[in-house]
Amino acid sequence: MIALISVVSIIGAGVGYPLAALLAELGGVRAAYGLGLVVTAAALLTAWRSMPEAPEGRSAHVDVAGAVVLAAALLLVLFLAGERNLWSRHLAVAAGLAVVAVVLLCVWAVIELRSTTPLVDVRAVRHPAVAGAILAMFVGGIGMYLLLTLITRYAQTPHGAGYGFGLTTFVAGLVLIPFSVLGFVAGKLTPRVRTRIAGPLLLAGSAVVVGGGFALFAAARSDLAELFAAMGVLGFGVGGFSAAMPGVILAVTPKSETSSAMSFNYVVRSVGYSLGSAIGGLILAAGTGPGHLFPDDSAYTTAALVGIGAMAITTLTSLALARRRSSETNP
Repeated sequence: MIALISVVSIIGAGVGYPLAALLAELGGVRAAYGLGLVVTAAALLTAWRSMPEAPEGRSAHVDVAGAVVLAAALLLVLFLAGERNLWSRHLAVAAGLAVVAVVLLCVWAVIELRSTTPLVDVRAVRHPAVAGAILAMFVGGIGMYLLLTLITRYAQTPHGAGYGFGLTTFVAGLVLIPFSVLGFVAGKLTPRVRTRIAGPLLLAGSAVVVGGGFALFAAARSDLAELFAAMGVLGFGVGGFSAAMPGVILAVTPKSETSSAMSFNYVVRSVGYSLGSAIGGLILAAGTGPGHLFPDDSAYTTAALVGIGAMAITTLTSLALARRRSSETNP
């Protein structure tokens, strides 16, 4: 069930992007953000109505302080990742904000350790296998979302730039359909395959598949069908990775700490996705010449190579997890 929840978000991306793009074309950006507000409010209401009451003797208080400090720290991290001009023109300011972000993250960790109802129990990371899985999810999340944003932006680039297909925002969003379909297929197949292959090896294999999507995009993107193919490969890899990750974490986590370990993983995944999008924009901005509206085609290749590097790190981390599990089960 947990694996299914992880995969459902992939389907949501394939539906949400085209729908938001269509609303943006028909009613402007405010209409698209309005949809996001409505969907978020509906999700909040559903969670509030469906969440069970806290067991007797357990607190149901929300860790507001931890949530606010974490949000502030992540906001600074994402801001710094996406502001190339700040680093080049105001290095001292950027470095100061980076220090503030680190301090806020440290403060957040202290708050969580001292809280009786922490937003995320950071003690769950003390197990090396959980820490390794979270590292794999973080770096992998950066790579996965990096390719997602690259392809959609490339598809919208007008022909006058010397590349791209000049698709509207809505049509470019439809490029995500292979991502959602094959992601769902991979998510359904993974539980069956996991009975024969260890979870960490599935993570490594899925990371290799995502890396293959990057390689395909780097080598062949002159035809729209090639973008669909790269997006499908990405979706299959992301679906398998997302479905395999919960099993890897739960296998080494005590039952009393499973919720904390999984919530930490979801937070890390979201941060990785956001950073991947910001880093993609940063690379493309760096590849945009003075007076040009669009980056050079080579900037997309550079971003794809960065993504391949991220997935290589994810693969090696997953293989290390597999090796550790093998040594624990066969002393």
